Amino acid sequence: MVKRVREAVGVAERKPAAIPDGVRVYAVGDIHGRDDLLANMLQRVEADAHARPPARNIVIFLGDYVDRGLQSKQVLDRLTSHPLAGFEFVYLKGNHEAAMLEFMRDANFGRTWKYYGGLETLHSYGITELTLSDNPDDFERAREHLLKVLPVAHRRFLETLRLSVEIGDYFFVHAGVAPGISLARQVEDDLLWIRDKFLQSDMWFGKVVVHGHTPKERPVFRPNRIGIDTGAYMTNVLSCLALEGQEMRIIQTADVVMAAFSGTAAE
Repeated sequence: MVKRVREAVGVAERKPAAIPDGVRVYAVGDIHGRDDLLANMLQRVEADAHARPPARNIVIFLGDYVDRGLQSKQVLDRLTSHPLAGFEFVYLKGNHEAAMLEFMRDANFGRTWKYYGGLETLHSYGITELTLSDNPDDFERAREHLLKVLPVAHRRFLETLRLSVEIGDYFFVHAGVAPGISLARQVEDDLLWIRDKFLQSDMWFGKVVVHGHTPKERPVFRPNRIGIDTGAYMTNVLSCLALEGQEMRIIQTADVVMAAFSGTAAE
């Protein structure tokens, strides 16, 4: 099945994507304020790693830690507390972190942010000025309140998030990449926000792109990309892609682990 898909898109000659020897990567999809699912996923990742041969374990979070769910503060509390001993962590920036940062700079942006998850984030910090109000003065009060109560560790976390990371034959990013542009020349707006042009492209991007941002009922496997946002805040299913050598596994907070794949698989 995998071979036939590769031949159909003209990539039969390309060897399966792989992670370097001695390295194991866990890429975690969009959390969106679900600290309960995050805690469960970290337990599953730790158990998976301990059940396998020793390796350098790297956990990559693909962004969108905040908004929509009711536990954004708790998510950032957990992520800033070095949640798993002996693991390396890479935290990528999502469009929702960009939105939160923009609100911290400009209260007027709250008119947009409030209605796609920002209100839930503010509530998690005990900020209620905007619960029943769209008054401009209340947006400024909410901004000032957030800046007052936001832990230093949370602000540092938000301000130092990376846009992407490459490991082996994989490129990890929040939303995706712009087709036809080298990975080294991608711009932040596309890395955080792109959808259709990327999702509908059959182009080879130079590496397999692992991304979140666009929720689906199950992880999406394509020859050129893997999408692992399963809409955790509304489905209760947080997904993680485990990569080791040419092997792929999906770990989920639901009691489901998809069958292992070898190389680049198709949905």
